[in-house]
Amino acid sequence: MTKASDLFVAALESHGVEYVFGIPGEENLDLLESLRKSGIRLVLTRHEQAAGFMAATIGRLTGRAGACLATLGPGATNLVTAAAYAQLGAMPMFMVTGQKPIRSSKQGHFQIVDVVDMMRPLTKYTRQIVSADSIPAQVREALRCAEQERPGAVHLELPQDIAADDSDARLIPESHSRRPVAEEKAIRRAADAIAGAKHPLLMVGAGANRKTTARMLRRFIDRLGIPFFSTQMGKGVIDETHPLWLGTAALSDGDFVHRAIDASDCIINIGHDVIEKPPFFMREGRRTVIHVNHSGAVVDPVYFPQVEVVGDIANSVWQLAEAIEPQPHWDFGFFDRVREALHAQLRDRADDDRFPMASQRLVAEVAAAMGPEDITCLDNGLYKLWFARNFRCRTPNTLLLDNALASMGAGLPSAIAARMVHPQRRVLAVAGDGGFMMNSQELETAVRLGVDLTVLVLRDDAYGMIRWKQAHEKYPEYGMALGNPDFVKYAESYGARGHRPASAAEFAPMLRQALDTPGVDVIEVAIDYTDDDRILNEDIPRESAAVA
Repeated sequence: MTKASDLFVAALESHGVEYVFGIPGEENLDLLESLRKSGIRLVLTRHEQAAGFMAATIGRLTGRAGACLATLGPGATNLVTAAAYAQLGAMPMFMVTGQKPIRSSKQGHFQIVDVVDMMRPLTKYTRQIVSADSIPAQVREALRCAEQERPGAVHLELPQDIAADDSDARLIPESHSRRPVAEEKAIRRAADAIAGAKHPLLMVGAGANRKTTARMLRRFIDRLGIPFFSTQMGKGVIDETHPLWLGTAALSDGDFVHRAIDASDCIINIGHDVIEKPPFFMREGRRTVIHVNHSGAVVDPVYFPQVEVVGDIANSVWQLAEAIEPQPHWDFGFFDRVREALHAQLRDRADDDRFPMASQRLVAEVAAAMGPEDITCLDNGLYKLWFARNFRCRTPNTLLLDNALASMGAGLPSAIAARMVHPQRRVLAVAGDGGFMMNSQELETAVRLGVDLTVLVLRDDAYGMIRWKQAHEKYPEYGMALGNPDFVKYAESYGARGHRPASAAEFAPMLRQALDTPGVDVIEVAIDYTDDDRILNEDIPRESAAVA
């Protein structure tokens, strides 16, 4: 006979779970003791939301479900945002929450909410465990659901009395499976559409961010010579210094890449997920759009592909590369001119000496300081658009940004998890002052864990993204200004090092020194978004429209 909580933890261990992030409560004490005796490391955080962000990032980087823990009631409700973050972002994450005894409880309804029902709209799978004997099957099924395409969040509730029960159930080993491949006629129809086009164009979406798919895509592009661009969450799948790269669809319309999109007569969408903000708007009769994904297209008013190739994405890309030959009538001359103009524009303001710093200068300095394998984890704010446009990724999953839920507060927790997965790489968290303060308490977690981490806090004393939108809509500024602590002293109070450049010229050497020095460093940088509305909404559309 095995104690239920021991059986639960053993099921996680057998699946390869290495970390459980979270904050336990009294309803988790049996599970906590089982974790203590296991090979799984409990990572105590300062907030359950941060624990969920960390677990989701483990899933994003490894493809295996990251695990997090919370108690009932307020502990469980604090996981809700992280559940949505993982679910919308297709990150495999496993949540376990405690609950009062379900057979007999003397505490009435104290702290009790229906967590399973609460999690249902935000997860692929959620259940209350009502029998110790069912633990192996339920843990196995939850993990399977979390990791199979499309990945996402799952949840199990382990009541206090069930956790203390005994069971003679045995673990269920993982099955070996392969994803189904696309049907031959679908491949042929897509191949004919691509071969018959004059200006085909490839788009790399979030669903293409898998190791095998990246290899097949690089082979496809090199063999056929078709230019490509990416969505924000598809960045880095193909090295963006590749000579056929046409940029990132960071804006929904009006950028240089949209000139290429408008000129194309066939777009091959690899792994597009409508959960991202639209990389372009489809219009009836303009072009053929081919949807290549593990599941059929989710149609909405701006995305209604005419051809669908459904099956394992990597295999589909391989089949298409085998089925098509480079065509003499393909014409990429205009795409070449767009690329040349884009590259010139990406250098704009990269050496701007103003202080507070211009966004473009800041992104250029970060890109120069980070190596091709180093990881930059973004929170959410106006700066994310500049990183998406101007930061050229060399390797998959080296610019972790969220273009799905787009939650503030995820940058620092994600960076902590990224450093744990890749201790040999340098990791940088980038957050605005608003987003940073939503989970800044995790600085203590980073210091306690001894991770080597640099945190860049962009200070404009406001919720800058919304202030930008407010100005763009011609509303008077209202409700956006906020106060901040002295971030240097704030970092030092947690045992980290704090820094503050006094000029744009001081920033780059300060950043490089922090990245190369063990420990936790926080750099507060004043940033100036004053011109961003004009640049993004007037200058870039005007300059891109001038490409002939």
